[in-house]
Amino acid sequence: MMLVAFIGLAVGLILGFRSPLVVPVAYARYLSIAVLATLDSVFGGVRSSLEGKFDNTVFVTGFFSNAVLAALLTFIGDRIGVELYNAAVFAFGYRIFQNLGMSRMLLLKDIRIPDEVKLRTKQ
Repeated sequence: MMLVAFIGLAVGLILGFRSPLVVPVAYARYLSIAVLATLDSVFGGVRSSLEGKFDNTVFVTGFFSNAVLAALLTFIGDRIGVELYNAAVFAFGYRIFQNLGMSRMLLLKDIRIPDEVKLRTKQ
């Protein structure tokens, strides 16, 4: 299952970099905060998959609702003259690093367990 996700990521990156699509400067902040929000959902999905708790419905709804909410916060902040997107950047950035750290710990736990089993059988 993880292989399919990595293949999809690779294909998406290749298509994105080869696409002639240019985002106007006026929308760059909205797009960047939406990408950050979706990355938060992706890393959360990876973490929940490693924990064995992945739910496709929760992932898809979180993916789109996080992106829309982040873009909406940025829009409202632009309208009232307050840079609300900084709050979203902080929150999503914190969650991305938290999910990445937990995913790393879960992967390392899976790698370390066989070594501990080997040590026990040698004694």
